[in-house]
Amino acid sequence: MKQSLREWGMQLWGTFKSRDAENEEELRFHLDMAEQDALRQGDSHPVVHLRQGGLTQALESVRGQQAFPWLSDFFRDTRHGVRLLARSPLFAAAAIGSLALGIGANTAIYSLFYTIMLRQLPVANPEQLVEFLFSGDPGQVRDDGYWEWDRYEYIRDHNHVLSALTGMSFDNLASLRVGGSDPQTVIQESVLGNYFEVLGLKPAIGRLTTVYDVPASGEAEAAVVSWSWWNNRFHRDPSILGKRIFVNDAPKTIVGVAPRGYFGPRVGSRTDVWIPYQKDTVRLLARIKPGVTLQQAQAEMRVLLDSLLEQSAARAHKKVKPIHLDLEPAGAGFARVREQYGKALMLLMVVVGLLLLLACINMASLLLARAAGRQRELAVRVGLGAGRSRLVRQMLTEAVMLSAAGTLMGMLLAYAGTGILVRIMASGRAFEHIDVEVHPDFQLLAVTAAIGVVAALLFGLAPAMYALRATPAYSLRQSGRGGDTWFWRVFGKGLVAAQVALSIFLVTGTAVFLAHLSTLRNFELGFRSDHVLLMTLDPDHSGYKSVPLAAPYQRLLERLQSIPGVRSASITACTPLQGCGTGVRFLNAEGFGEQPEQRLRPAIYFVTPRYFETLGIPLLAGRDFSPRDVGHSRVVIISNAVARHYFPGQNPVGRNITVVHDPRPLPFGDDQPYEIIGVAGDVKPFELRDAPFPTMYFDMFQVNHVFDQFQLRTSADPAAIADTARRLVRESLPEMPVKRLTTLAAQVDSNIVPERLIATLSEFFGGLGAVLAGIGIYGLLAFSVARRTNEIGVRMALGATAGDVSRLVLRDTMGLLCAGLVAGSFLVVWGRPLAASLIRDLKPESAGPLALAAAAIAAVALLASYVPVRRATRVDPMSALRHE
Repeated sequence: MKQSLREWGMQLWGTFKSRDAENEEELRFHLDMAEQDALRQGDSHPVVHLRQGGLTQALESVRGQQAFPWLSDFFRDTRHGVRLLARSPLFAAAAIGSLALGIGANTAIYSLFYTIMLRQLPVANPEQLVEFLFSGDPGQVRDDGYWEWDRYEYIRDHNHVLSALTGMSFDNLASLRVGGSDPQTVIQESVLGNYFEVLGLKPAIGRLTTVYDVPASGEAEAAVVSWSWWNNRFHRDPSILGKRIFVNDAPKTIVGVAPRGYFGPRVGSRTDVWIPYQKDTVRLLARIKPGVTLQQAQAEMRVLLDSLLEQSAARAHKKVKPIHLDLEPAGAGFARVREQYGKALMLLMVVVGLLLLLACINMASLLLARAAGRQRELAVRVGLGAGRSRLVRQMLTEAVMLSAAGTLMGMLLAYAGTGILVRIMASGRAFEHIDVEVHPDFQLLAVTAAIGVVAALLFGLAPAMYALRATPAYSLRQSGRGGDTWFWRVFGKGLVAAQVALSIFLVTGTAVFLAHLSTLRNFELGFRSDHVLLMTLDPDHSGYKSVPLAAPYQRLLERLQSIPGVRSASITACTPLQGCGTGVRFLNAEGFGEQPEQRLRPAIYFVTPRYFETLGIPLLAGRDFSPRDVGHSRVVIISNAVARHYFPGQNPVGRNITVVHDPRPLPFGDDQPYEIIGVAGDVKPFELRDAPFPTMYFDMFQVNHVFDQFQLRTSADPAAIADTARRLVRESLPEMPVKRLTTLAAQVDSNIVPERLIATLSEFFGGLGAVLAGIGIYGLLAFSVARRTNEIGVRMALGATAGDVSRLVLRDTMGLLCAGLVAGSFLVVWGRPLAASLIRDLKPESAGPLALAAAAIAAVALLASYVPVRRATRVDPMSALRHE
């Protein structure tokens, strides 16, 4: 055993430490001695050499005994490949760069896909976790609804399929202050006392909260902070335990630190602090019992929900609208973000997969053309005794080298690319206040390495197979005459035609997605999103929390309207796209009767005068609010949808309408008639694609119900007045922080983030596909011209003009383009239903994007052909005839 290990070690050492010079000297000595002995015995020199054999063969045999032959061959092939690539830096750069872009794109998209769709929460038995989702009817958009406390207790106490039930209430932004330090904004999550126990988490230090930390009602004083906040704020100082902090000015005591890597059940979330609570509403998270299927648990939960709805209807003496309940697996986090981005990411996975295939085909065609140019070299090596398997190993080694370099560069590009993807996604409403953390792990590295290996096999197989046909006599005889067989000529051109087809498919997709994005951005919203600055103040975290703000806000509004470049300004709670005015009340209109279950529940907005002018909402009838309305009879402005419902074919201005409380009274009083003074145009609600929602507008100052979002319409870029607006806030309300500063156009974009993500990336991938197709066409034509130099010289010597030679070379380009266009058209037709099924309201039937893609690829192909054509027309006939 020891002897075998010693021999193995000596062979391994011999593999890395060459002894060729020493071995050659020793072998020469032995051959000289043997030759002298043979000559003394009367043998002639030819007989001596024939008997002793060649020095090279003997040296190869000794080398095989002193080292691992396969490993030694690999290192020699690698050195040889490096030298060859160093002689062709442009080829190496194009090869590695195109492969790096393909692998980097795949790695970046997969890392994001894995983080959002597949990564399991770092909790005990994540496969048992489920969440509760609601919708009005099966198939409708589902929401992560909240349960009243008594309903939570009913589900907890009466189910037979759940082993544990907990819940939380996402509070999002909170102000956290440690001692006398300045407050910082953190993400807070209010959870039930059994939250950490149900998830099976263990603290990093200290302890996690339990049901004993929560009083009979309200919030506890105990708090748990995240590992990342502890690391960033206190540098993992264990003395944090027992430290007093203030969350939204409420005193809390830190009792523990959550385990590293856990940020909450929301996909991509980074919760900083957890506060146990017991309030009136809770979002449910449960564990199903071992052996219970998801379908069984869902069936029982629906029965319990129906029972709760029947009890509510009996208490209210009226019919209650049914609610559809779904249980969804929550082991990878809550499903809302996955539902929003899942289809977009799936489509992008298909696109980058095609892009990687295109890069591999491009590399195969380049390496195949390069191998054809090395036909003489391969023939000489075969003639000197190299086996064809040895040539195949050499070709595959060069492919693996390119793949390794492309994979490493692709991973670097992926790290940068994921940051860009996250920034695009973080601009969406579903990721508001949420930081998607995409970081590499073992699985991601393994997938990237696998992609590199597959890519090496894909584009290294063709030149390796080409090397098998290296016949010395034939190859040397055909040198310089393009002596490829018909199969390999057609195969090489077929690879380039496939690149053209895939490029047309990618560029067509780019055109379709960009057109779809433009359509969404130009939806008839009912308001103008351009040139509107949105500035939200935060009175809860200032000294103005309990101070009446109507008068200070009016003075600030006047100062903001006086800023040069501001055309109008107003205040409201939110914009229509933020959806904060969701209808929870119903109306009684003068002279209109309806059944209770048919009552219209409009959205309610509180606005100031000039709100409609600021947002560009047209007033179809009547007038706007006026400062003179304060202190006088109550007035209201209704949307056109409300007018059509209650006053069909009539002018509603001057009529009265009453808002009925349901279930809680309005803060400014109920059952009071309001005079309709205007009718505003309909606007899009929370989702751009939804129908306009019936809306009522109340004068904020008249009802003394003040909100904090200031809206400023400008005549130029809104960002240009942002600093001035902040300064006026500091001067007018010194202790009032500005919570958020954005634009209305950015809010529109945040509603279409999946479409923006697809359009932005497909634009990049489509352009990259066109570049790869151009590289493939250039490589094929360049090598074709180089290998047909003799033929071109003969043609020119016989009278062919530069135009004839140009047409000869361009004929190949046009043939590749036509074949690729036909194949690409079939791909586009095949891909249309897939894209339409993944992207809502996508209409890819138009032939315009395909025609645009074909024109773009044709332009790229002609541009790539310019240099080879120019080189062909400048061939000197005499030099070409001496090419042999």
